[in-house]
Amino acid sequence: MPLSHHRCRLDLNRAQDLSRSKLPLKKRRFLSLNNGNQQKEEVERGMEYEAVIGLEVHAQLLTRSKMFCGCSTEFGAPPNTHVCPVCLGLPGVLPVINRQAIDFAIRAAVAHHCTIERKCIFARKNYFYPDLPKNYQISQYEEPFAIKGYLDIPSEGQRTRIGITRIHLEEDAGKNIHDKAITGGDSSFVDLNRTGIPLLEIVSEPDIRTPQQAVAYLKALREILIYLNICDGNMEEGSFRCDANVSVRTVGQEKLGVKTEVKNMNSFKYIEKALSYEIERQMKVLDSGGKVVQETMLFDTDRGITLSMRGKEYAHDYRYFPEPDLVPLVVDESWIERVTKGLPELPSQRRERFLKEYGIPEYDADVLTSSKNLANFFEECVKLHRFPKAVSNWIMSELLKELNREGKDISECPVTPRHIAELLSLIADGTISGKIAKGVFEEVYRTGKGPGSIVEEKGLIQLTDKQLIEKVAKEVVAKNPEQARQYRSGKDKLLGFFIGQVMKETGGKANPGLVNMILKEVLSK
Repeated sequence: MPLSHHRCRLDLNRAQDLSRSKLPLKKRRFLSLNNGNQQKEEVERGMEYEAVIGLEVHAQLLTRSKMFCGCSTEFGAPPNTHVCPVCLGLPGVLPVINRQAIDFAIRAAVAHHCTIERKCIFARKNYFYPDLPKNYQISQYEEPFAIKGYLDIPSEGQRTRIGITRIHLEEDAGKNIHDKAITGGDSSFVDLNRTGIPLLEIVSEPDIRTPQQAVAYLKALREILIYLNICDGNMEEGSFRCDANVSVRTVGQEKLGVKTEVKNMNSFKYIEKALSYEIERQMKVLDSGGKVVQETMLFDTDRGITLSMRGKEYAHDYRYFPEPDLVPLVVDESWIERVTKGLPELPSQRRERFLKEYGIPEYDADVLTSSKNLANFFEECVKLHRFPKAVSNWIMSELLKELNREGKDISECPVTPRHIAELLSLIADGTISGKIAKGVFEEVYRTGKGPGSIVEEKGLIQLTDKQLIEKVAKEVVAKNPEQARQYRSGKDKLLGFFIGQVMKETGGKANPGLVNMILKEVLSK
């Protein structure tokens, strides 16, 4: 099976007794898919089921050259220009292992608490496909690079541990192009630039029980690889991609159900949708008295459904055998120590530091450290404005709201840490109110102008003249005698009504604290 289709395989027969799902699928509301739109429907079932999900991730490593030759790994070059006799598999060539790829694999293994095998063997995985010029892929099988790790993920308000079966190295395949707009008809093109790029394959244990857990695991894994500076995590370019093995069994059953492999998932949104649909499909098959067939499924993003692609292959189909042109790779303790010393701060470590150093809540620390770029942005803001919680509030509410609305990453944000610090200083010294600040922030986001210049241009400086505010307060009370009578008779909540009227009359510029104090004085007379 071609790696361009992101093969996923887990030895589910070796699975241990796994914890039961906290979400039994009997007579409950289950998230299903209908024409690609998420809907909730009541599902009546005679039996309780739980899903068992195992994920396999392929992460392209950020080396400058390929796994076994000196060709460039740069993305976006003209087709078939980053190739040579080695990655094309021409007669008489010999592969040479990329040392930096091994360094990166060590980083990943240590970060995921894996045991690094002191000796591992590369193997030939044989299959025939147009994007694989050698008709085999150099991978690892019986003796992988690292084994038995884990990753703790946030799930349902707590930490859930997902086991990692193995991490191993291999080379990528090329890319088949079937787009008629490019090919000009029914033919297909092959671009071999990607052939031979180093891949890190990370295979989880089948410990995942829900689509939401799967997405949480993938997000956490992706961010660790980015923190380690070994993968850019770009899903659109295919440098971080995933397949899933999915099965369903009755709650309480130890034996795993028949699994299907779901492919063609290139975003977290589609991964969750595809898994939700496939779980529901398998349950319906079992409820109708049928049997789930072990096969490879593709996810149709337009219709939001999984479709059968082909029968599922087994390991023996690939006729693995040791790569005769490569000696066993020996990784000694000194090599591991050298690489480990240079490890950067990981998300979990940064999260703990944020809690201690900045005193922010756990939820804030979770969100801010979920992205390396976001965590960096937060710390740059705090250097300029030494009130971490205020910075956190604005980033998590106003800034992330705008970025999420436009589907942008923090690296694409037009607002800088200096903008945030300046805006918070304007609030702190009473120049503008929090309400006005939100409008100023929106203007900063749209134009990239500094908050101070926007406040000056639009005349938004907060009104702090007590005599003027008192005059407006008296006028508002005089215009609303009935509400004033009710307030004086004990309906204290009406104070909010009067505050709103004063703010309206002053164009939102009056200092809210002064308005509150002055209104109480006026209404007490």
